Amino acid sequence: MAERYELSEHILPTSAQLVGVCGTVISLVKVLHIGNVGSLLDELLAIDTLLFTVSAVLSYVSMRGGESARLEKYADQCFMLGLVELGGCAVLLAFEIV
Repeated sequence: MAERYELSEHILPTSAQLVGVCGTVISLVKVLHIGNVGSLLDELLAIDTLLFTVSAVLSYVSMRGGESARLEKYADQCFMLGLVELGGCAVLLAFEIV
């Protein structure tokens, strides 16, 4: 059971930090007027921001509440989905800039 809480303790700050990263990249895409992919990147990063926010909230609630294992599993799944999407956004951004 202690291992589960350790996972939540890592998911919470990392998710919160990645919410800020996504917001920063959205701002950069708007300021730099990135070509054809700019609008798609904005939308994908907005969804990504929501995924990381949900992950952070679920992680926090799992540390505080009673159904910690189930909530932590959902937090982990949201976090991993957000990471995969963020990686895809990075590839799109890299190819658009080049």
